[in-house]
Amino acid sequence: MNAVLDEAARHWAYIAPLLSEPVDEADYDAKVEALDELLDVVGDDEDHPLAVLAARLGDVIDAYDTTHRPMPDISGTEVLRYLMAEHGVSQSELPEVGAQSVVSAILAGKRSLNWRQICALSMRFGVATDAFKPSLR
Repeated sequence: MNAVLDEAARHWAYIAPLLSEPVDEADYDAKVEALDELLDVVGDDEDHPLAVLAARLGDVIDAYDTTHRPMPDISGTEVLRYLMAEHGVSQSELPEVGAQSVVSAILAGKRSLNWRQICALSMRFGVATDAFKPSLR
């Protein structure tokens, strides 16, 4: 074996548990905590020696989420309604969308969010634009 593989084999018992799929919620929580700690160390440094490990651990966590915690199939309007309630925002406090009457029409299902509005809401609330995508029923 070459030196890199020898070194990997020597440390594999410590690394392998991080890269395996969580077996239960406690294991999932431990992996999320480990990722948080890794991200505290790595920060934004993509060249950090542990950056690839953080990315792979993130992939493992994401795969578990996709399988065990699927996102509910909700409309962009429902997402907007939730975010408004969560942030205590009224219809008249969304200039990103338009006048209060426009917001009201969207919430009533009479109008749809357009791309400009989705991008603005995404930035305001710090969520991905995908959160507002129309459901594919």
